[in-house]
Amino acid sequence: MEIRFISSLTDEDENLFAPALLKAVVTLLDQLPIAYTMRIETTGSQVFQHTHPSTRGEVVSEPAAQNRRSSAFAPFADVARPV
Repeated sequence: MEIRFISSLTDEDENLFAPALLKAVVTLLDQLPIAYTMRIETTGSQVFQHTHPSTRGEVVSEPAAQNRRSSAFAPFADVARPV
């Protein structure tokens, strides 16, 4: 899953806000038994990232690119593209 937020903050404000947002979201997600990577890239080209491995030790398979989007999300196809 890829989620993108577009903000109206200035470059400087984004660079101050991003670490706090990352910490808040990581605090919530770390409670779940899932593997994830949280990445925030600011308009000032700073990248803040945290990776958390699965606590279950499961192998997670990634669906094929054509199966990643539902037709219900077609208007957002250019926003929610696979990395």
